[in-house]
Amino acid sequence: MSQALVRIAAGWLLGLMLAIAGAIVAVNLVNDTVASPQQPVREYLGALQSGDGGKALGLLRATVPPSNAAMLDGTALQTAASRLANVNIGDAEERPGSQVMVPLEYTIDGSRLRTEFLLQKTGTEWIFFNTWAFVPSRLPTVDVTVVNASEATVNGVDVNMPNGRNSFAVFYPGEYEATVNGEYFSAPATRATVTARDVPVAPLNLLTQATDELKTDVAAKVKEFLDGCAAQAVKEQKLQPDCPFYFASNNRVQDGTIKWSVTEYPNVAIEPFDGRWVVAPLDGKAKVEALQQNLFTGAWYPLDEEVDFSFTTRLDVSGDTIKVTPMLSF
Repeated sequence: MSQALVRIAAGWLLGLMLAIAGAIVAVNLVNDTVASPQQPVREYLGALQSGDGGKALGLLRATVPPSNAAMLDGTALQTAASRLANVNIGDAEERPGSQVMVPLEYTIDGSRLRTEFLLQKTGTEWIFFNTWAFVPSRLPTVDVTVVNASEATVNGVDVNMPNGRNSFAVFYPGEYEATVNGEYFSAPATRATVTARDVPVAPLNLLTQATDELKTDVAAKVKEFLDGCAAQAVKEQKLQPDCPFYFASNNRVQDGTIKWSVTEYPNVAIEPFDGRWVVAPLDGKAKVEALQQNLFTGAWYPLDEEVDFSFTTRLDVSGDTIKVTPMLSF
């Protein structure tokens, strides 16, 4: 064989070896990137961040427990995932049974956290490229309770709370925030961080309170009632009207001189009790003025007395309508 042919053959052989080596490098590169066990984790995180619950559920191969599904899609899901920062997907670690664990590290509200995903090799594509999938699992749940309310807001989504409680299936990792922001009732926000499928999550307990607006509106209705009662007492010229306040006297009072006025209106406090909202006993002061006659001397002189009073009410709230019913006993 001539030297020229030898050189040509050597060149072809070198080219073939380089091509094979390049193919091996390419295969390894693909298996370390798009065909790596980290890739399903990347796709899963992307689905969470875009609020695509259907895709996330399919990738995770998870079953949904009996629960409310409001957190599994859209705004609620995006909100849960948006609170992850400084996200880093680590190297896969081998586990028994042809499985690997892919660690995910991140921060939520400044706290460094870690989630471990278990994946298994499911085969190859185009002979060389590995395919991976999450080991099937079951979604965790977050329980929410609320005092004296049938609705709440979780991750920006309004949800029903039958009998003041509900359980929500959730994806992980993520953070879930519950609150009540009503016109008349509110509860401070409370949060739960879910890092894994099998880590217990403390319930989100919402301690609902009456808003200042409700107290102001109830106080206005109480004032309206007391002022109306005082005006009626003046009209009827009664020392003992059908009101929370009255005055007892053994003297004769000149008709047409009786005047009632409220000098101190009650402070309104509203608290939950036995599954409903109640107004604490209302204490105030009223003044009666009149001209009275001493029955022994016959002399007339002014009556000017301030009296304490106290009464209770029934509070009914329906939507944006409130009703205050005084409960008087005579």
